[in-house]
Amino acid sequence: MEAKKGFRACAKYLPASPSKVRPVADLVRRKPYVEALAILDAMPQKGAWLIKKVVQSAAANAMSQNKRLDEDQLIVAELCIDDGPRMKRVWPRSHGKRDILLKRQCHITVVLDEKVGK
Repeated sequence: MEAKKGFRACAKYLPASPSKVRPVADLVRRKPYVEALAILDAMPQKGAWLIKKVVQSAAANAMSQNKRLDEDQLIVAELCIDDGPRMKRVWPRSHGKRDILLKRQCHITVVLDEKVGK
């Protein structure tokens, strides 16, 4: 079996819809770490803040495992936004009816890797 490369971090059960977080993730995927943080800082979406926290956590994991690693050498190799469980809530409506409100959750997984070549 081949060992997985890269430094990983994941956050689960985040209170955000995956369909709203994925467009933010598309802008950051395969970018250098420093550039990815700059992009996420400039975005007003809630998903940008959530992704930024996970990317920073993956970078902290990289620095703790490899002391000689520089932030400029890191690149966002993988960024997955997966569906989490849905909480179902009921809104009462007229004539004894109801509407169901789905509160969606997502799981964010980030893998940072070293740049190959200069």
